[in-house]
This record gives sequence, C-alpha cells and structure tokens, in this order.
Amino acid sequence: MKTRPVVCCFGGKPPLHSTCSLPLCSPCTRICHFLIPQPNFGNVSACVSGNVKPMCTASQIHGVFVIYLSNGVCIFRANNKITAISEAQLRPFLALETLDLSNNNVVEIKSGSFPALPLKNLFLNNNRLSSLEPGCFTNLSSTLQVLRLNRNRLSNIGPKIFTLPHLQHLELSRNRVRRVDGLTFQHLPSLRSLKMQRNGLNRLMDGCFWGLGDMEVLQLDYNNLTEVSKGWLYGLKSLQQLHLSHNTISKIKSDAWEPCPKLSELNLSSNHLSRLDESGFANLGVLDRLDVGNNRVSFIADGAFRGLSNLDLQNNEISWTIEDMNGPFSALDKLKKLFLQRNQIRSVTKKSFSGLDALQHLDLSNNAIMSIQANAFSQMKNLQELRLNTSSLLCDCQLKWLPIWVAEQTFLYCVNASCAHPQMLQGRSVFAVRQEEFVCEDFPKPQITVQPETQSALKGANVTFVCSAASSSDSPMTFAWKKDNEVLNDAEIHNQAHLRVQGGAGGETEVTEYTTTLQLRNVEFSSEGRYQCVISNHFGSSYSTKARLTVHMLPSFTKTPMDLSIRAGATARLECAAVGHPSPQIAWQKDGGTDFPAARERRMHVMPEDDVFFIVDVKTEDIGVYSCTAQNTAGAISANATLTVLETPSFLRPLMDRTVAKGETAVLQCIAGGSPPPKLNWTKDDSPLVVTERHFFAAANQLLIIVDAAEADAGKYTCEMSNTLGTERGNIRLTVVPNPNCDSGAQGVVGVGIGTGAGSDDDGWTTVGIVIIAVVCCVVGTSLVWVVIIYHTRRRNEDCSVTNTDETNLPADIPSYLSSQGTLADRQDGYIPSESGSSHQYMTSSISGFYLQPKEMIGLCHLDTGSEVDMEVAIDPLLCHYQGPIGSLLHRDNMYLTDPAEVFTGTFGKAPNWRPQQDLHPGFTPLSVTQNGITLHENPYTAPDAEADHKEFNDSSSEQSNSVYEQPFDNTRTDSTSQCLSST
Repeated sequence: MKTRPVVCCFGGKPPLHSTCSLPLCSPCTRICHFLIPQPNFGNVSACVSGNVKPMCTASQIHGVFVIYLSNGVCIFRANNKITAISEAQLRPFLALETLDLSNNNVVEIKSGSFPALPLKNLFLNNNRLSSLEPGCFTNLSSTLQVLRLNRNRLSNIGPKIFTLPHLQHLELSRNRVRRVDGLTFQHLPSLRSLKMQRNGLNRLMDGCFWGLGDMEVLQLDYNNLTEVSKGWLYGLKSLQQLHLSHNTISKIKSDAWEPCPKLSELNLSSNHLSRLDESGFANLGVLDRLDVGNNRVSFIADGAFRGLSNLDLQNNEISWTIEDMNGPFSALDKLKKLFLQRNQIRSVTKKSFSGLDALQHLDLSNNAIMSIQANAFSQMKNLQELRLNTSSLLCDCQLKWLPIWVAEQTFLYCVNASCAHPQMLQGRSVFAVRQEEFVCEDFPKPQITVQPETQSALKGANVTFVCSAASSSDSPMTFAWKKDNEVLNDAEIHNQAHLRVQGGAGGETEVTEYTTTLQLRNVEFSSEGRYQCVISNHFGSSYSTKARLTVHMLPSFTKTPMDLSIRAGATARLECAAVGHPSPQIAWQKDGGTDFPAARERRMHVMPEDDVFFIVDVKTEDIGVYSCTAQNTAGAISANATLTVLETPSFLRPLMDRTVAKGETAVLQCIAGGSPPPKLNWTKDDSPLVVTERHFFAAANQLLIIVDAAEADAGKYTCEMSNTLGTERGNIRLTVVPNPNCDSGAQGVVGVGIGTGAGSDDDGWTTVGIVIIAVVCCVVGTSLVWVVIIYHTRRRNEDCSVTNTDETNLPADIPSYLSSQGTLADRQDGYIPSESGSSHQYMTSSISGFYLQPKEMIGLCHLDTGSEVDMEVAIDPLLCHYQGPIGSLLHRDNMYLTDPAEVFTGTFGKAPNWRPQQDLHPGFTPLSVTQNGITLHENPYTAPDAEADHKEFNDSSSEQSNSVYEQPFDNTRTDSTSQCLSST
C-alpha cells in the first residue's frame, strides 16, 4: 500500500485518525523545511503535493510536528531548544515509534521521563545531557531498539542506566566518558553495535563489556587507550569488527584476543605500536582485514600474520623487516592486498614477498628503493597491480631484469622508476636504459666481509662482537647493531675504516673496509639474544648473519637438604633447590649411586615444582647419605644430607636356651637390632653379672662366651638392649650338665697337662687362651685372599695321612679367639706351621665342634661336635657385618675342608705369646680315629713364632706320623662310648 502521509501543524492534541486533506492544512504556515528524507522514517518529503514546499524560519518553529505514516507515527521536536522532557506531553501518542529530540538543550533525563510507549527509536544526540538517572529508560525497555546519545556531556554511565533487553544500537560517541567500569552494559543482551569514539577513554576495566555476547561491532576510535588486554574484551564472543584507530596503544598482550574468536576486521591504525610479535594476533583464526598503518612498527616476528586477505602496513618503519627477514609474510598465502607505502624501504630481496602466492595488489609507493633483486616479484603469479615510484635505483647489472618484467606484466602505468647511480645514468628512467648499459663496474653498496661469531659467557663478563664490510664508494657509512631484530640505540660501538687495494678484471680498485665493534660489559641474562650488524650508505644496507650470545651462571643453592633423623615408618622430606642460568637440573643420589631401595619399592617421590624429595614408610635400608646435585652447562654443585632412621631395640632372633656339658665353652647370643645401635648389658639371675677370666664378650656384647663352664654358671641370663627410643629385655636359660666323655681317672696319657710344671703352665694357657669363636664371620679380605689361603692350606696337607673314608678335612684357617679383655687381637701377618713333635690336647666342646679341654682334667676328652644351635651360631649371617673386637685367631696347620663352600671366613689374629710343651714321649704314635666328619691333624695349637720350628717341622714331617682325630659334621653327637686314648 502506498504511503499517504498527512502533515498537520497544531498546538494541541492531534486527532489519532486524521483525514484532513492538503488544502485543509495548507494555510498552516508552520510546516517547516526540515521535513526531508530521514533514515529509518520513510520518505516524508512528499507531505505536500506538487512542487510547493512551504518554508519557515527557525523563529517560527514551535509546537509539535506530527507525521502520520501508514506504518506508525513519527514525532519531531528537533531544534526547539527544549530543556526538559515531559512525560505528560508524550503520553497521548500511544502509537509513537520514533522520537527525535536531537539538537535541543536537554540537560538531564530523570527516572520516569518517558511514558510506556511502543517507542523503537530515540534520538537524544546533540543536547547538553550530563546526567542520566538510573531507570530513566525503564518504561521503554520492552520496545526500544535504537538509542542515540552522542554529542552530549556525559561523563559517567552506571550499570543500572541501560536496562534495555531489546536495544540493538547504542551511540555514545563524543561525550566525556573517561572510564568504563565492569558490568556497565550487562543488561543489554541484544546489543549489536556500540559506538564510543572521541570520549577520551583511558581506562576500560575488566569485564566492562561483559554481557554483550551478541555484539558484532565495537568502535573505540579517537580515545586514549594504551593497551589491548583480555580483561576488557572478556565476553565479546560474537565480535566481528573492532575499531581502535587513533589511540595510544603500544602493547598487545599475548592472550588479548582469546575472548574474540570471531573477529574478522581489526583497525589499529594511528597508534604507537613498535613491534608485532608472533603472539600479538594469536587466537584470531578468522581475521581477514588488519590495519596497522601509521604506527611505529619496526619489527615483525616470523608468522605474526596468518590467514589475512587485506593487510595495511603503510607509514611504518619496517624497512629492515623487508630487507633482511626470510619471508615475513610467508604465512599469508591468502593475502590479496598489501599496503607498504612510506616505510623507508631501500632494497627488496627475492625473499621479501615469499609466500604471497595469492597477492593481487602490492603498493610500494613513496619508498626510496635503491635495489631490487632479480625475481623479487616472480612468485606472485596473481599480481594484478604493482605501485612503485622511486628515483634512487642503483642501475647495475643486477637490475637489468626489472624493465623487461614490468613491461611483460603491463604495470608500466603504475611504475615510475629512475636511476641514481652510476653517474651517467642518473635521472634516467629504467625503461629508457638499454640492456647493455646495466653493468657492474664497482660495488658502492657495502658488502659484509667479517661476520660476528656466536659466543657464550658467564654472567658479569665482557663480550665483544666484530663485524666488517667493504665498499668502493666514498659515501658516508653508518653503523648499527640489532639485538633480536631491534636496534640497540645506547650500545657501546667502536667504528674504524682503512683503505685497501683490490685487484680485478678491470684493474686495481681502492676499497674502503669498515669495521664496527659492539662491546657488551658485565653481561646479564637479559643480554642473551641474536646480535646482528647493519652497515649502510647512500646505496643501501648490508646485514650480517645473526650471532647468538648465551649467558651462563653457575648453579647456587637456594635450599639445601638438612640431616634428618626420623622414626621408621614415617615420611622423610628432603628439600633442595638451586638457581642458575640455564636453570639447573636437580638430581638425587644415595651413597654416591642411584640405587635407591625406596625407588625399587615405589616409596620415593620427587616433586620438581616443590623442590622436595619424599621417602614414605621409611625403613632402615633407607639410611645413608643423600646427595642433591644441581647441574647446568656452566657447572655442577652438590650438597649432602644424612638420613638416620630410628628404630626401637628388638631381637633379630629369638633367644635360645643353652645346655652345655661341664667344662665346655658356652655361647649365649643376643642378636640386637635397632637404630641407633642399642647398647647391650648382661645380667645373671636378675643381678649384675660377675665377670671372671672365663667370661668374654664379642660382637658388641651380642655374644656372651663362658669358657670352661661350671655348675655355678647355670642360671637365667638377661640380655638388656637400649637406645634413645627404648629398652628391650630377653632371658636365656643356661644349663650345665656333667660331661660323660671324659675319664678323670685315666693315667699315663700323653697329652697336655701330663708332666711337670711346664705342662701345668701350658695347660693353664690352653684353658684360658685357646677359645674358638666361630660365630662371628667378619669378612675383611677379598675372595682372592681366600683362594690363596685354601691353596696354601691344601699344599700343607698333602703329607697328612687320612684314615678311613668319608673324611672331611678341616682347613688350617679355623679361627680361635683369646682375649681376657674381650678385644680382637692384631691381625696375624703370616702363617706359622705347627710343630710336628708337639704335645696334643683334644677339645671337648663348644663352638662349631671345637671344645676346650676342661681345666684340671687328667684324661683325654673326646671331641664333641656340639649342638645344632652351636653350629648355627658359627655361621650366623646376622653377625657377619660386625667389625668389632672378637678375639684372637690361632693358626692350625694340616686342616682343611674338602668342600670349598665350608671354608671359614673369620678374622685372622696373632696367637698369644706362649710356647707349646715339648714332646715328652718321642715314641708316641697317636691313633687315628674317624667318624664321618672333621679330621684333625696334628695339634690345633701352634707356636706363634719360630722359623726354626717351621724348619724343624718340615724336616721331621716325613718321619713322624700325624695324630688324627675325626669328628662327624652332622647333627649327631659323638658316640658316648668312645674311649679315651692312652699311650702305648
């Protein structure tokens, strides 16, 4: 239906359904000329028929101008100097959709100023608004879609002002808003565009645009914003266009664009940006148009741009980026337009535009380009327009390709290029120079001859980089050093030049060689980077390779592990942290190695982020020295801590009661465990133990040895062990029974104790001194030593007679312990062979089958193997680790074990200083007795000394027979019916 507006002028209430015709209204002289086509209101200029357009002056404007349209009612009160909005005056217009109050003098809008009208468009621009009360637009919240508040004097906008869920367009430009707080626009969920240009904005608080999830266009041009951050962009998930031109932005945070994944157009022109990092435009996967023109950009990182179709970099300082970098635009394979005007570009290399396969428009105008390498534009197959104007070209042999290529590509209309060198071609267009005139007779542009070298240095040292270049021109040379592609403005640089003569095909030429030195003093970690020299003159610049500087610092500990004592089962915590450059690696060792019992059992945990080393459920095997090592390329340091695991005392083996025959040697064992090692104390029958010359202690009191046991020794022995964590007690019952193997009435027996006083004295030494404690296995030699021992023992036994079969020969290294103080005698340095003619005494009991002859016994006692428990004591592995005083080992000759596995691994000691009794019966030939076990050859007691005795033994051994006694090495005891031997 065709719109048929009727314009009426009146001062009162208009009829809602006016049917007045034009002639009726024509006498009204207040129909004004401003009724012209307006956006969003339809065509209202046809309100009068024909070509008659009544005019009126501003002074005549008053009242209300209502335009009735077929689709609604528009009311105009513009340019009426209105200072306040009357709710009563607007209430009659129940169908009002557009209200234009622009260009008036409205100062404030109070709450309730607008009645509940179906208003869609409200124009309040160009007033003097300085205050908006909260809730002033509440009555319009159900219908209002467009709100214009630009060109006013607003300085503060609170979060409760704009509660308009259907508002789509909001204009706040040209006000005085300096700061936008968080959640200011949270009640505008339908907003599509927001304009806030020219407000002097300098602070956008975090979350200030939160709630605008549907907004597509945000215009913040001509403000004082200094950086782009994720905080104030948070919530703009649908933003497509962002305009930030003409601000003072100098920094773009690396994660700034994360809230804007749909941003396709970004305008950052006319700001203070100096570098475009690789992370500067990260997360902008759909960005299509980017304008960073009119900034101060001098550095563009590799891969800074991706996926663009339009890039504007005009009026920056990216000449070095174009001249030196390898493909700064290589990631822009979809780029169609590139603007590089006024960037001080002086040379174009063949890698400057690599990757721009889809480029159609390239603008290099207003750059004083001096050289263009061959094929610099050849990879741009789709190039349709190249704009280039320069009068500084070096027209040598390297430029002869350019006029041919430009003509072939039909770019002559937009390329204006002329020569500046050599002199004969100066000012001529390159298209007017013949091909044969492009010659290379010199090299006025500098050429690098010495490149700076990569270096490493310790923190605080001085570093020097050297770079040299040569040129045939006398044009003034300038020198610059760059670090990570940025110029070092305050660097310490020393320059020098000297002439040299260079020969060539055309004769000798004077060449000036320039050397520039960069001095870095007291280098810090911030000094690390890639250094490059740039040497330039009027004809161009040369760039050296980039030399890397690495600064190291020896590690130093910030946390060192401390000695730790902890109860078993708890968690040990060791701290270790170090600093250095590069950051040192932390490693742990235990006792100098990497074999951690806790690691094998998965009880060890290392927390790198907390610099802590844990051992859970600590056990005694975790005891040791733990070393923390911090290492980097500069060196390594280490710190040690001792871990001590505390355990209450405990018995590692149950205490066993003992029963021995009278005269035998009794061994009571109390194998103790605990940390620190407990101290042991023995009592008898709950009273202090009375120690006599027959009592000995070994293995840190873990063994109580009673020689020549008597009935008085029987009783209850208590072993008490204690350390700092507690005390443990245990009892052992010792029973002494009569010895059935000895005949106290035998007479005339050849043996120890028969004879004169010398024999009695010797018998006393035998009783006291010859104590065999085979229970302590202290491994003090290597396996090679034992092989030598066995070897020599068996060689000495070659002449020994063996009676019957099933004999097991006892080795010569059976240990014997003798010490009235209970200390281990000095280690014996050699072996002393027993004297063949010495008297013989047979042991009756105790350790591992060797028993001491009871004192005062006249007859010969049969040797007893002892009990199974005694045998276990002799090979108890729980004592093998002990290295304490355990007695003296007396050498025995002509004894060995047939099974190498049964070789005794005891400790060798010196024999007591005593001489054996001389043979009183030279004609005595002892009987050999064998009983499925040990064979004893000769007297087991030897003289400690005497090479003469040794020689005498060797001389007489073949003439004298050996006395042999055999004992079974099993769990059965010696036959009780065995007879005592007597001399024949």
